[in-house]
Amino acid sequence: MTLRFALTPGEPAGIGPDLCLLLAQHSQPHPLIAITSRDLLAERATQLGVAIGLVPVEPGAFPEVPAPAGSLYVWDTPLGAPVTAGQLNAANGPFVIETLTRAGQGCLDGLFAGMITAPVHKGVINDAGVVFSGHTEFLAELTHTEQVVMMLATHGLRVALVTTHLPLRQVADAITAERLERVTRILHADLVNKFGIAQPRILVCGLNPHAGESGHMGREEIDVIEPALARLRAEGIDLHGPLPADTLFTPKYLEHCDAVLAMYHDQGLPVLKYKGFGAAVNVTLGLPIIRTSVDHGTALDLAGTGRVDTGSLRVALETAYLMAETH
Repeated sequence: MTLRFALTPGEPAGIGPDLCLLLAQHSQPHPLIAITSRDLLAERATQLGVAIGLVPVEPGAFPEVPAPAGSLYVWDTPLGAPVTAGQLNAANGPFVIETLTRAGQGCLDGLFAGMITAPVHKGVINDAGVVFSGHTEFLAELTHTEQVVMMLATHGLRVALVTTHLPLRQVADAITAERLERVTRILHADLVNKFGIAQPRILVCGLNPHAGESGHMGREEIDVIEPALARLRAEGIDLHGPLPADTLFTPKYLEHCDAVLAMYHDQGLPVLKYKGFGAAVNVTLGLPIIRTSVDHGTALDLAGTGRVDTGSLRVALETAYLMAETH
């Protein structure tokens, strides 16, 4: 069976098209289909001064072998308006959504073994009249998935989140026993099924400083987190915590774990990005498909300049390949 992958370059005015073209200079172990405008890639290649053969492909006749170095398979998707590197245009919001829909539905239909996404610009998509809060939420809706989990990973560290893009005032109320148990089960299951880790060891952060200091700095650990973890341990999940986040992210703990479960976005991700920015990957867990992404934004100021680092997209590709081969 051919493991074929979809690649969406994201915001057309950002660095996504640049990254795809630069990566196409090197061969891939599996067929990789860029879902975007062929004209956009051709114009950006000229601007960058790189020679890449853009090979048109269509569903029903997708290739079974990888493209050779210096070429890229492209499922042509029409733009809404011409693109100038670095300049957002709301007319291309629907184009971005169409590329994601083609990739996601293609995964569901078995055309692709997984999808890898370059960064989008949420604001300009919403300016186009399309309600869009991010890749993760969009793919959850497309695949009819009730709960998904954001996990970022770099060499030696994986961090998953119980809550994601919430104001701090709302975080404590959002950490319910039900949410914590659901997120932990998804994390455990995907570490087993998509990463091939037979018995994952997961470290769990407390919410409050010093994990609540026995209730003196908050009772969420005592009232919510500890009882939920006890129930999950009874199911056979190897969990350690809740541990104070300020000491959990040290070699003493991290060298003996497979993932960290953080309670909120800025509890876990600053450490992950300090350790591996530019060489980290965003993985959406809980989906019936494989989806990985870069750990950075559209970098409009760098689009078309050639001054971009392909490291994160390379890691996103490698992670998707590994997950599909394991799965």
